[in-house]
Parts: sequence; structure tokens; C-alpha cells
Amino acid sequence: MARDTRITELFGIDLPILLAPMAGSAGSELAIAVSAAGGLGSLPCAMLTPEKIRAEMGVIRQRTDRPVNLNFFCHVPPTPDAEREAAWRERLRPYYSEFGIDPDAAPAGAGRNPFNEESCAIVEEFRPEVVSFHFGLPDTGLVERVRAAGAKIIASATTVAEARFLEENGCDAIIAQGVEAGGHRGVFLEPDIATQPGTLALVPQVVDAVSVPVIAAGGISDGRAVAACFMLGASGVQVGTAYLQSPEALTSPGHRDALALARDDRTVLTNVFTGRPARGLLNRFVTEVGPMSEEAPAFPLATAAVGPLRAAAEKAGVSDFSPLWAGQAAALSAPMPAGELTVKLARDAEKLLRG
Repeated sequence: MARDTRITELFGIDLPILLAPMAGSAGSELAIAVSAAGGLGSLPCAMLTPEKIRAEMGVIRQRTDRPVNLNFFCHVPPTPDAEREAAWRERLRPYYSEFGIDPDAAPAGAGRNPFNEESCAIVEEFRPEVVSFHFGLPDTGLVERVRAAGAKIIASATTVAEARFLEENGCDAIIAQGVEAGGHRGVFLEPDIATQPGTLALVPQVVDAVSVPVIAAGGISDGRAVAACFMLGASGVQVGTAYLQSPEALTSPGHRDALALARDDRTVLTNVFTGRPARGLLNRFVTEVGPMSEEAPAFPLATAAVGPLRAAAEKAGVSDFSPLWAGQAAALSAPMPAGELTVKLARDAEKLLRG
């Protein structure tokens, strides 16, 4: 489809379309559908136990022999700060009272696990064709073990400096994540999110700065955006938000309803759900507590205290306290089976490129 076929050749896929690994919203069914259609399906592992990862990979390997990507976070776990976490629960006390929740009974803990020895053992066991990382890279020894298991290694960069770091440390391809992208920013060197570029500006600069293939991400929901990314020099695209309305996605009913009403000016970067900037649709919690709050504990320790509120609100049929992750082009998306969407993105982009 594209003039540059390095990504399809590198991963052994037919179409240069990668499913973004959306933790909490994507599982084996979505990965299988995208891989079977010729793209690269992804299984997000950061919120899964080792047992669940094995179960999901078992399903994937039974249902398709096409390449698949396992995605992991590789953040450095923060030092627990009991005082700050207590202050965070106190900040949320009015909402606990509203739903009749005891704030002192709110759980603690991370909720998201970084790549470690146990994760690496799973990679060695299942030998996925691709392993991707968010928030930088794990220790060199773990990276070498992943490569020895036969996987191609990719990771997200939000700046040119991060892209250069990833190439220097052995990545086979780099995901250039523009600020338009939904979900967590992949930032690991440049903490100031206000200075990070959008996809249109970032992709060609990363292409010029590195020699490995570049995968564009952020604000890509239709064939026009796919074609534009190839014109900017990308070898592939990573698409997330457009798949959230697919029947194979794990997207909650409230999240689907919000996506159906999405507008170009209704997403924002917020840290109130996890402690780390992530783009999602505006709702009550984001508006009243954020979007960015200095009170939120470091990632991912903010998550646990919000969990009871989310559960109570969703039980009442509202998504006021749910993370509604979405990119800025969410309004361009429509409900469609994942395999059909994968082919459509590629076909529509090919028509534009030929034209």
C-alpha cells in the first residue's frame, strides 16, 4: 500500500496498520480481529496479571497464526507517599460522601505493573513477533532477552530527543506519538507536556532524525490521516480511538456513548485518574478536580482512590468518574467491526496516495 514497506516487512504483516494497545479497552478479541485482517494486533499487558496475559495469549495463538504485539509499561514505580495519598483521598471525600463510600476503606496500590522479570519470562514463553513499550525502555538486560526471544522491539516517543534515545538503545522501529493521541502520553525524557508537538509536526522531524522506520500515532481515525502520515514519511500508523467503538473492543457502554457524542474540542490532557497525563473526553471528575491536579499522587498511585467512585458511578449508569480515553479525532470514528475498519483504513489511504 505504501511506498515505504519497511514496517510490513519488519513485522511480517500485510497492512501497515497497528492496533494501539489500549489497556482496559482492548483484549484478545480485538487483537485477533486486527491481525486476521492483515494489520498488527496488540495485547496491552500493563493492567493484566501474569495469569491473565497467559490466558489471553493462549486464545490469540489458538485463533490466529498472524503476528501479534505484546505491549508493556516500563515506568519506574514511585516511592509510596502515605501522606500524599491520604491527602488525595481527602480531596475526593465529598465524592465518596455523595456515593456513600467510606474514604478510609478506599484501596491503595498501583494497579499498573511495569515490565519485569516475570513479564520477560512470558515473552520468552510465547515468543510474540513484536514487543512494544510505553514510557521508555526497561533495563538493557531485559531488552536483550526480549530480542533473544525473537521479538522486534518498538516504543513510543513524544519528541525527537526521545526518538533518538530509542534508536540508540536498540528499537527496531519508533512510534511517533503526537499530542493528539488518546490515552497516556508516552513521555519519558521530556516532562513538559505543554511543549510536545502534534503528529503533523513530530512525524517528519522524527523521520529525519532516525534511520529506523517510524510509526505515526495520534489523531489518526480515517484514510485521509493515514495517507497524510505516509506523505510525512511514516512507514506505518498506529490507530487506537477509531477501534474503541468496534464490537470486539472492551469499551464500556458509558465510554461508547461518550464517543458517539465526541467533538474536536472535548478532549483534554488530565492526570486525575492515574497521576500521569493522558488524553480523554471531558467529564465531571476531570472538570471539577483537574484537568491537571498537583494533588494527584505520582503515577500510577492516583488510580486506586478513584476506583470506588468509578465503580459506584458506573453502577448508577453514569461515566462521571470513568477515564474516557480518546484522541482528538474521535468524532471521525464510527462503530465498525475491527477487521473491516483495518482494511478500510488501508484501502482509503491507498486510493488517496494513488490519486
